[in-house]
Amino acid sequence: MRLSHLGRGAAVALLLLARPAAAQFGPQGPPAVGIMTAERRPVTETTEFVGRIEAIDRVNISARVTGFLQERVFREGDEVQRGQVLYRIERPPFEAQLEQARANVASAQAQLENARVSLARARELRATGTGTQVNLDNAQAQERTANAQLLGAQAAVRVAEINLGYTEITSPITGQIGRTIFTPGNVVGPDSGTLATIVSQDPMRVAFAVSQRAALELRDRFEARGGAGAVRVRIRLTDGRVYPESGRIVFVDNTIDRNTDTILVRAEIRNRVRMLNGRPSDVAGRELVDGQFISVFVEGAEPVLVITLPRAAILQDQQGSYVFVLDEQNRAQRRNVRLGRSSPETAVVEDGLQGGERVVTEGLQRVRPGQPVNPSPANAPPGQPGGGAPQARG
Repeated sequence: MRLSHLGRGAAVALLLLARPAAAQFGPQGPPAVGIMTAERRPVTETTEFVGRIEAIDRVNISARVTGFLQERVFREGDEVQRGQVLYRIERPPFEAQLEQARANVASAQAQLENARVSLARARELRATGTGTQVNLDNAQAQERTANAQLLGAQAAVRVAEINLGYTEITSPITGQIGRTIFTPGNVVGPDSGTLATIVSQDPMRVAFAVSQRAALELRDRFEARGGAGAVRVRIRLTDGRVYPESGRIVFVDNTIDRNTDTILVRAEIRNRVRMLNGRPSDVAGRELVDGQFISVFVEGAEPVLVITLPRAAILQDQQGSYVFVLDEQNRAQRRNVRLGRSSPETAVVEDGLQGGERVVTEGLQRVRPGQPVNPSPANAPPGQPGGGAPQARG
């Protein structure tokens, strides 16, 4: 009986030792990975720069005649119209100068008439032989002198009229006027400097510097699509909001800045009136302000069809960027790729994939070249179906 019990225990021990390791820890198959099919999708190519808002027109208002500032006919910060009166300088002194100039014209006219009578008499006397040639020459000279004095007096009237008109200082452009430097009661003149500054409001200018390398890349990318007409300019304000209006490039400088190796680019963009309680309000002003720092996005006007992948699917080594694609036997194969302008979330593949390949996007740490894997659909990454429209950024 003891031998039989011992034999039975030994048999159980041998049976336990004979179980394979797979029975203890579970079967180990190919590693599980997430894949997606490489497809061409519309992508908006975007390159970001730092820029500044500039007014297209800027005018420093100054007095053109010297006199007492009598009245200020605007409110600081208002938008003024071209031709609108801004300041009035005391008029009586200039009106008196105009009357004096007109009196000088009347006196010069009288002298001219008298000189013409004397000239006519000298000619008659010379014709009858009773007058001398010297008297005739003197009469002609006096008539010419009187005529010149009349022209000078008439010009003085014109100058006095112009100076009188300068007593009303008007706006040469439509725009927003800033603070006034002088208040009524002060003496102002050409040497007083700027009274106030007016900057145009709509449209505004977006100025930004582009490195020489980025400029060449943008030219190569959009030249065949229509050049500057194939791009649009978007801006992001300092509070993080993306401005809803887009602009267009209107100027590219013809000289590279030697100090920064950049070229100046300008675009024009509409300056919207800010909304107050759902309504446009002059009190709220406009969205864009002259001198304001902004982020500038130069993007294609029309999306282009390119292959996009999640950024996490891109691997790199000394040979460059590559991805893993699956063959018909679900074996992972290395595929070298060349990337275009990409964002931190989405990679744009310009070369290396034709479309339709099954690309490993999840579980890459478990993949080895030539090794079979167990594929399943990956979660939709940002910028792919279910994740929003992709953008390729520089």
